[in-house]
Amino acid sequence: MAFSLINRAFYDAIVDFERSESAQEYYYQVMDTPIEKDGRRDTVRTRILRAYSMLFCEDMGVSPGHVATPDDVIATADRLYTGAMGFDPNHWYRMQHHFPVIDEDNYDRFAALVIADLNAGPLRDAAIGGGDMLLVGGLDPLHMTEQERRDQKVRPIDLGGDMQ
Repeated sequence: MAFSLINRAFYDAIVDFERSESAQEYYYQVMDTPIEKDGRRDTVRTRILRAYSMLFCEDMGVSPGHVATPDDVIATADRLYTGAMGFDPNHWYRMQHHFPVIDEDNYDRFAALVIADLNAGPLRDAAIGGGDMLLVGGLDPLHMTEQERRDQKVRPIDLGGDMQ
């Protein structure tokens, strides 16, 4: 099953991607793994991008089953916070994980990081242990006024158990 491949080793490969060729090889091996469910052939990459779209792009008017595009991930990456909102880079998910730029070359890796973290990484451990949750904030917090940031509504992301 696709999500059995999205485990701690996969998460660690994404985190170590810039520093290790073996991490890069493992990442691409998992992402390009063909899978089949209900007669539909996909790759792990496509499944991850569908899951990302379902969790984080819903209010952007995407259709069910939509595969997140680079523009979708770019538009939503700054909405993800760990534990609290604000300009503190320790709370901004993408800055915590050193993604200063998200573009066509790395959008799928960012989406994979988020999904792997929710499934098998520290976010999952923190959620189970009662700590930090992944929060989804407003559409563009970088361009919000201070009052808009204070008034924005956030929602925690909870996968409701193991995705396997």
